[in-house]
Amino acid sequence: MKTNTLTDQQFSSKRALLPFLKRIGGYAWQYPKWVLGLLFWVMIVAVADALFPLLLKVMIDDAITPQLEALKLAQDQGTNYVLDFSLIYYYTGIFILIGLIQAIGVYLFIRYAGRIQEYVMHDLRKAMFERLQKLSFSFYDRSASGWLLTRLTSDTDRVAEVISWGLLEAFWGISMISFCLVVLFIYSWKLGLIVALSIPFMLVVSVKIRLLVLQYSRASRKINSELTATFSEHINGIVVNKSTAQEARVSQEFQALSGRMHHASYRASYYTAMYIPVVILTGSFAAAFVVYFGGKMTLAIPAIITVGTLIAAIDYATKIFIPIVDISMFYARAQGSLSAGERIFSLIDEPISIQDQAGATAFGAIKGAIRFEQVDFYYNPEHPVLENFNLQINAGQSIALVGATGEGKSTIANLVARFYEPQNGCIKIDGEDYQQKTIHSLRSQLGMVLQTPHLFIGSIRDNIRYAKKEATDTEIIAALELVGATQFINRLDEAVGEEGENLSMGEKQLLSFARAILPNPKIIIMDEATSSIDTITEAKIQQSIHKMLQNRTAIIIAHRLSTIKNCDRILVIQKGKIIEDGSHSDLMKQGGKYHSLYTKQLSAERILN
Repeated sequence: MKTNTLTDQQFSSKRALLPFLKRIGGYAWQYPKWVLGLLFWVMIVAVADALFPLLLKVMIDDAITPQLEALKLAQDQGTNYVLDFSLIYYYTGIFILIGLIQAIGVYLFIRYAGRIQEYVMHDLRKAMFERLQKLSFSFYDRSASGWLLTRLTSDTDRVAEVISWGLLEAFWGISMISFCLVVLFIYSWKLGLIVALSIPFMLVVSVKIRLLVLQYSRASRKINSELTATFSEHINGIVVNKSTAQEARVSQEFQALSGRMHHASYRASYYTAMYIPVVILTGSFAAAFVVYFGGKMTLAIPAIITVGTLIAAIDYATKIFIPIVDISMFYARAQGSLSAGERIFSLIDEPISIQDQAGATAFGAIKGAIRFEQVDFYYNPEHPVLENFNLQINAGQSIALVGATGEGKSTIANLVARFYEPQNGCIKIDGEDYQQKTIHSLRSQLGMVLQTPHLFIGSIRDNIRYAKKEATDTEIIAALELVGATQFINRLDEAVGEEGENLSMGEKQLLSFARAILPNPKIIIMDEATSSIDTITEAKIQQSIHKMLQNRTAIIIAHRLSTIKNCDRILVIQKGKIIEDGSHSDLMKQGGKYHSLYTKQLSAERILN
């Protein structure tokens, strides 16, 4: 019963960024060797990158300028001067060495970042999948499978990317800026101050434009989803559109949506194109100020700074915008993944409504007696399904539940399986309140066959022993013989295909019968188990069902009333109440609701035949 569907609209990115980064960082910090290694090599690469202008300054001031001055003096005096290239060779070697260290560092930090990303993705997916296995059916009632799949895939990728590559970008940017400023302040605090004052302005402009790109890109993706859904809906419904003469209206609606998509995409591309030029322009202003003031300081008498210092300062001023770009990219990337993180953690933090209570003990061997005592249950408090519901089912009895859709039949079956729990009252198995017992000890002794059988990718053998992995082929063959599916005995290694595509509906249902019966459960629930197959196949299966139910408690929900005539009791459910209770012959004699339903269905089947 769907009450609400979780969608992306329930999550906004207008949340504090720091708590998100702190929590996702906790996943990365479980691997300190890789995190510390990443930070170390990022810092080494940043320092190496920032060393190049400094080495250039030292080489100009120590190896080139003195020799040029000496050469000029010798020429003025008419003497010879032999240039010494030893320092040039020395600094050339230093440049090569730093380049080698930088190359090794880049290789290692990319490797470390990739490893952290894989670890974080693995741990997030593991945490989500484990939580999904523990959540009750009420969660799945309000959660679309596509929504859950996206959390496990693209959302996880985006969040893990932030803490790996985002960490790399942010730490490299901070290290680079810090080292550049330290060097500048050491050699000229005035030039260092000029560059330092330009950084906040460049950072604000960079982040602002990045967030605008993010805003319009997000809007574009959202509208694109609407556009795709609208296109699919109207192409699939083209017959309705044409038969109701709605082509013009539908086209106008589609064009309006396409126009919104065009506007959002245009704005995103506009700000994307603007981003780098604006950052370069602001960086150029900083470099221009350094050239202006640094040039005057170099030409002062006496010179305040050397030519090498001026060249290094200009290089640092032009380099500084690159780490600013990386920091703004990290911030925008983190903001962009914030919604994805919220969705992931909302799933990981989803309360487990049905779980073993403290001190719960395991059921022993179940006999199969079931008792509902004054049970109240609802999916929505405003619409109760069961109120003060009482029912006694003796061990070994077969009970059929009959009634219109939405009257509470499947709810009763799901409560027995403890997929849901009553809000009031209790349900007892063999006289014991099942909420004081472990869930596993109940479900391991309960078999269930649903309307649409689900088969997993693998062989016939794998699917039959899904609930009992240690089952031998002898046990599997016995289960197949019991349900009358002997045609599978020599086909156990045969692949069923995706969702059983290699088998007919009847064959898939027979395998689901064998799977349910293999663990030898004492309670069997069959919820419309034969409604999805044709009447001829159903007639063949009925004999198998009769064998299955011998010496077991059975709860059967069936819309074909002719298939439940042999049940010990038939309960007619209406608005969550039992209005009739008896065998087929007893209820037919009463001439009540069941008699009316049965005779109408029988007449309809005769007409069809």
